[in-house]
Amino acid sequence: MKRPNALQLCFLAFCAALNLIGGTIALMLRLPIYLDTLGTMLSAALFGPLWGMVPGLISGLISGFTSDIYALYYIPVQLIIGFLTGCVFSKRNPKGWRLVPAAAMISLPGTVVSSAITAFVFGGITSSGSTVLVQLLHGFGMNLTLAVCMVQAATDYVDRILVLALTLAVLSLLPGSIRYHLQKGDVRHGSL
Repeated sequence: MKRPNALQLCFLAFCAALNLIGGTIALMLRLPIYLDTLGTMLSAALFGPLWGMVPGLISGLISGFTSDIYALYYIPVQLIIGFLTGCVFSKRNPKGWRLVPAAAMISLPGTVVSSAITAFVFGGITSSGSTVLVQLLHGFGMNLTLAVCMVQAATDYVDRILVLALTLAVLSLLPGSIRYHLQKGDVRHGSL
């Protein structure tokens, strides 16, 4: 794992800011999806699994200490998503129909961890808009843990498909030269 240069560090910080913005939008609008992993997935697609975890860690800490205490508890989910997205993109670029199984591979392990956190740490009540769905199912007589797992699986998967599609869109908009400099770390302008 190479040390990042200044351009790569700035891009990692930008990705953490994308996570914060997406998470704040979802939280304020009480959406049943999260939108807090765009930066994590984008950095993982460009830099690989290990550096892909950095924006999730940074945004989780900032969000947890400033606006949403629940974000601190879900940092492991951000790390899992960053690592798995980096692994998926290191094998192939999931375009077209490959987006669906790629989102499942990225989503499933994180869903298991986030369901456990939501059910056992918070008793099904978090700041997310999906909490309403959990409470609705639980109110109809469904076991709380089962309700959390079902809602978490559905909302995580929809969120991962949406964010993965956004990641691919952002990657396609990046000029080739910028993408090259970000991935290779080569910031020389001209030759010696």
